[in-house]
Amino acid sequence: MTDTPKVGLFVTCLVDLFRPNVGWAAVKLLRDAGCEVDVPRKQTCCGQPAYNSGDRADTREIAKGVISAFEPYDYVVAPSGSCGGMIARHYAELFDEGSDWRARAEVLGAKTHELISFLVDIRGMKSVDTEFGGTVTYHDSCSGLRELGIKEQPRALLASVRGLELKEMEDAEVCCGFGGTFCVKYPDISNQMVERKAGTASATQPDMLLAGDLGCLMNMAGKLKRQGSGVQARHVAEVLAGLTDEPPIGEAD
Repeated sequence: MTDTPKVGLFVTCLVDLFRPNVGWAAVKLLRDAGCEVDVPRKQTCCGQPAYNSGDRADTREIAKGVISAFEPYDYVVAPSGSCGGMIARHYAELFDEGSDWRARAEVLGAKTHELISFLVDIRGMKSVDTEFGGTVTYHDSCSGLRELGIKEQPRALLASVRGLELKEMEDAEVCCGFGGTFCVKYPDISNQMVERKAGTASATQPDMLLAGDLGCLMNMAGKLKRQGSGVQARHVAEVLAGLTDEPPIGEAD
């Protein structure tokens, strides 16, 4: 592997469809970390919705496509702990032990990382050269925290942003209620969870709520807006990259 690793950016469905600015932020941060970045056109959904619904057959076919699209790269990086965890932790179990696809899935999983974890743990990034005037609080998304061990990495980089003050909310590690298809299967429970999370975030009195997964952010931003809260929401990569000209999540362009 060269000193300039070739990274395949797994954009994710939500970023592609709802928040492309997160993708641009990811590209900037990866280039700042000395990486060559490519976005394979053949990439699709990671397959998590089908996987969570018990549809292993379709998930396998989706996984085969993702594996084939990203095999040429030194690393696969996703601005989402949820999608990153799906590829890194669950693809291999879709295939029989000893099979060629199992081996290929294991190789891909070993080189797949969530964006901020990759920057800090793999590329050794200790700071970013950007500024943000205001206070923020941070929500630890479930998949990133529990499957990939993402906790201190985003906080370490946020500490280097000039003018930014991080105010920790109570129960930062508690789920926001999105959970992929969970919010569809159990809407009443999901609503209660995000209501509590939004209330906890607002009680911290930050200017902005940050997280590393767009699904969580869209869920929380929607509830905050319906509650009449003035707390805005952004993906942590947008702040770290200094790409904050786009309206906050949930706000009209």
